[in-house]
Amino acid sequence: MSTSNKQVPIRGLFIDGKEIPASQPELLDVLNPATGEMLAQIAHATEADVDKAVKSSAKAFASPEWSSMSNRTRAKLINKLADVFEANLEEIYTLETANNGRSLNETRAQVSRLPDFFRYNAGLAIARRDSVIPVDGNYLNYTLRTPIGVVGNSTPFNHPLMIMVKSLAPTLASGCTTVVKPSEYTPLTTLRLAQLFVEAGLPPGAFNVITGLGPSTGKALAEHPGLAKWVLTGGTEAGRITGSLAGSNFAHQTLELGGKTPVLVFDDFDVDQAVNYAAFGAFIGAGQTCICGSRQIVQAKIYDEFVEKLAAKAKTIRIGNPIDPKVQLGPVVSARQQQRVLKYIDIGLNEDKARLVAGGKIPTDPSLANGFFVEPTVFADVTRKMRIFQEEVFGPFVSVTKFTTEEEGLELANDSPFGLAGAIRTNDVTRAHRVAAKLKCGIVWVNDHHRLDPASPWGGIKDSGIGRECGTESFDQHFETKSVMIRMDDSPFDWYKDTASQPRLN
Repeated sequence: MSTSNKQVPIRGLFIDGKEIPASQPELLDVLNPATGEMLAQIAHATEADVDKAVKSSAKAFASPEWSSMSNRTRAKLINKLADVFEANLEEIYTLETANNGRSLNETRAQVSRLPDFFRYNAGLAIARRDSVIPVDGNYLNYTLRTPIGVVGNSTPFNHPLMIMVKSLAPTLASGCTTVVKPSEYTPLTTLRLAQLFVEAGLPPGAFNVITGLGPSTGKALAEHPGLAKWVLTGGTEAGRITGSLAGSNFAHQTLELGGKTPVLVFDDFDVDQAVNYAAFGAFIGAGQTCICGSRQIVQAKIYDEFVEKLAAKAKTIRIGNPIDPKVQLGPVVSARQQQRVLKYIDIGLNEDKARLVAGGKIPTDPSLANGFFVEPTVFADVTRKMRIFQEEVFGPFVSVTKFTTEEEGLELANDSPFGLAGAIRTNDVTRAHRVAAKLKCGIVWVNDHHRLDPASPWGGIKDSGIGRECGTESFDQHFETKSVMIRMDDSPFDWYKDTASQPRLN
């Protein structure tokens, strides 16, 4: 694409295997959250642009090149995409870090695993079998699974590639096609991956990318009647709005929404290890994760020691430009997100009257003044009635609450409208299983946090969404199941003459 007078790249929409301008001239700025500098300008797709992208993906889905591809040939192509992804990781690490502000070390650790999602789903494409079902009578009953069609996918700013890949890998491996709308804050690596995949042999239209704002571009995609499935990772309110829009067309849905992850720390667990896990769970990705360990619920015997050590740990975390490998905490993604975190710090101090033991400010280092930084923040003596206990902050922000008995700890943990993830710290194996069974959420970690694998189902309950990503659960959700019933008896049939007395599920 062309560039502006300041040589800032102008990025278009990626439709039918090439980058094209939107049908309107409006551009959106993409900033480096660490410096405030403009990285690029992106197209703002209109309803007509969205329609073009969906129709392109529908055409690709129906084309013999894609629809008639054998499972083994498709798996070979998906494995090739993984190889191409892996060959370009160094470029992608740098671009992702510049775009979303995660530290380079975090980006490397996360993005290096993403090719495995394609390889895992390529394996499922080869291994999948349809069923033969034993039924009453002299019949052969079997199932046929067919790919559902075009998948619309709206991805967030916090893990641009990881969250997109969780949907993209099973979508392509199952034989579906997709239109992806990345966050307007972090579209650059998604556009790059689409380009790389087409160059690697993915048919044009199988993976289209549209950019723009949620209330306009995202809305147009969610409500498009050409979608067979709608996938969103975002806030709970966005899930309600777009889920309703997609539901009006009876599209399948997978929605991963908000979270307020409880971490139950029992007094038999090593305090220093609990603190290390708490810092990782709360501050990785600057706390901008749906499974952020934002509610540390700590047993009374070790509570004071835990608070003291977590506060001290938070103060040692190195804040700075995330491109520096020595930096441990980068900025939040935008000025808007920075103001949101600062608002909740004010709520914690002045409305909830909780005890601030670490952070709570914008860093004073003048070299960080143009970025969107917030110090890692810890509030203690937080109770279940406080807003900072109940509401998602989405920043480097953690609260600590005291409990006495296992029953009280579980009650506190489950006192939330959200139900994405929960965590347990204990050396008592029977307690670990007992508490895991009683936590009301879709994911539980015992003595770990934020552990994800392509084979392990991922998703929440309650206000944290519906459906599952990863695992066979996600792959299977990309098919319609057709039942085929064959009568194996060629004796005469006349219901109205002599068979009306036979039992039959008409």
